[in-house]
Amino acid sequence: MLHWATKFFRRLTRQTSAISKRDDYRLLVDGITDYAIYMLDTEGRVTNWNTGAQRFKGYKPAEIVGYNFSRFYTEEDRAAGLPARALATAEREGKFESEGWRVRKNGERFWAHVVIDPIRGPSGDLIGFAKITRDLSVRKLAEEALRQTNEQFKLLVQSVTDHAIYMLSPEGIVSSWNAGAQRIKGYAPSEIIGEHFSKFYTSADREKGAPAKALATALEQGQFDSEGWRVRKDGTHFRASVVIDPVYRDDGTLAGFAKITRDVTERDAAQRSLEKAREAAFQSQKVEAIGQFTGGVAHDFNNLLMAILGSLALLRKRMPDDLLNLRLLDNAVEGAQRGATLTQRMLAFARRQDLNPELVMLPDLVRGMTGLLQHSLKKPWVIDTRFPLNVSPVLADANQIEMALLNLVTNARDAMAEGGTITISAKEHMLTEGQAEELPAGKYVSLCVADTGSGMDTETLARATDPFFTTKGVGKGTGLGLSMVHGLAEQSKGKVRIESAPGKGTTVEIWLPAADELPEADSSIDMPPADAPKQESLRILAVDDDRLVLMNTTMLLEDMGHNVFEASAGDTALQIFKEQYDFDLVITDQAMPRMTGLQLADAIREIDPKIPVIIATGYGELSTSLTDVSKLAKPFSEFDLRKAITTALHRDGAS
Repeated sequence: MLHWATKFFRRLTRQTSAISKRDDYRLLVDGITDYAIYMLDTEGRVTNWNTGAQRFKGYKPAEIVGYNFSRFYTEEDRAAGLPARALATAEREGKFESEGWRVRKNGERFWAHVVIDPIRGPSGDLIGFAKITRDLSVRKLAEEALRQTNEQFKLLVQSVTDHAIYMLSPEGIVSSWNAGAQRIKGYAPSEIIGEHFSKFYTSADREKGAPAKALATALEQGQFDSEGWRVRKDGTHFRASVVIDPVYRDDGTLAGFAKITRDVTERDAAQRSLEKAREAAFQSQKVEAIGQFTGGVAHDFNNLLMAILGSLALLRKRMPDDLLNLRLLDNAVEGAQRGATLTQRMLAFARRQDLNPELVMLPDLVRGMTGLLQHSLKKPWVIDTRFPLNVSPVLADANQIEMALLNLVTNARDAMAEGGTITISAKEHMLTEGQAEELPAGKYVSLCVADTGSGMDTETLARATDPFFTTKGVGKGTGLGLSMVHGLAEQSKGKVRIESAPGKGTTVEIWLPAADELPEADSSIDMPPADAPKQESLRILAVDDDRLVLMNTTMLLEDMGHNVFEASAGDTALQIFKEQYDFDLVITDQAMPRMTGLQLADAIREIDPKIPVIIATGYGELSTSLTDVSKLAKPFSEFDLRKAITTALHRDGAS
């Protein structure tokens, strides 16, 4: 295949052969301005010079004809002997062709494409050289700019370390690899280039054909964008944000895919932590709101039960011995007492119950209840207890723990309709700072009740501790069992944790702070000695804003032989106390408008520091550390009232 310059000369020869005069030939060559066309003698001296040569190189014919063409070369090329080698190559091989820097007259460099052909006479002897030069500076500058741009992009891509940026072939083979890809995925370029990108996917995703689907989606939609789990070289999984774009050549054919991967594991973890914190805050607010509502309902309900139970007790004393009527009366009393138990569970959820904390060895407590529990369950349910040899005691109310355990075991039984094993166990835990968001650092003991029953789905599990929520049928549960357990744990500075899934059973853990010793006992709640003298008739001021409760309290006290003065508000009671002043005892409700029972007690104590005061309350909103008043839980019986009066008088006398 002939070179274009040779073709040019042949075409030129054919064209000039038709020109009879020498001047016409010169006119043709001089008319070409896009190429420098000139001749050299055998030594490399310029023998003629066209207009294009003058335009490219800046020399007029008189300035260059007769001079060696080496002056067009750079100083370093002349020092390397390039001009002489060019002529020698042309003579030996019939042509010399190259690109390189050349120098204009003004010293400016330009990028030139050069062709040198030997010229031989009829006998074949070398008579000189034909030289054609084309100025390619514009193209060279564009190529250099493109090269620099490519280098910059390459440097940019290689400098990115928080994103994996690499190319794939149309088949998904890795063809480039940046520093970010090596940092995120662990592979060096030599380890991964030439491998299929599917090795970054989990085995489950590969089995589903996820890599091929990703490339197909990129081709179909112009981009593939997703998040999922990917695998590093060491086998660890990380959460990745992935973008795949198809890359096309100028002719529209697919060159491959550009793939960008970002490790978002920490971002997702932070997002999950934030969502967990928001959910915890929501749950806390929900529980607090429900607790306040429940506590208020329990308070009002206790007042009603107080009036009902007290009136029934007095009525029983006054009724003749009619067995049918007594059975009806006892049935009413039992119903009211069940209502009182219900309010206790409501108060437990609301964390407003009275607790009597003591050192409790959970294994001993459970073993002491196992026979009772097994007897109440009967077959085909079996209780299995598993305890380590040494478990720290907890500071808790043993009676409440027993009630909570009974509730959990009952729930476990109901979840296994066909029978099964209920496992009760305990375990110690040492939490460090920040290890559990809902619990401070320290040592804890968890009491665990596990079953293999039907389990709960996510929605049911989220509502498990809500009061009055139950999955049991109508009449088969109040929905307060887990609520009570939750409230007990919270009030004991612990936590309830529930794990459950449909078909996999349920595990409920009551976490309680471990304790080494019982705190110093409160002498204010000691019972009076057994030989305490029986009290004579007392002048008592009874205070309650609920008319039914006040009437009931007054009738109980009068039935006990006491002289009672009534007041329906704290300020009214204070005025009566100031006027009468010779009271032996004050019994007052705590939750009253304008003035609470404690505020009334403080005001009365300013008048008479030694007067005994009993605070009656429908829920445990009073601090257990109070030492100057006695507490009486509503609803109370005549026995409870008599005991509270005896205790209050005994403490006052002892002080």
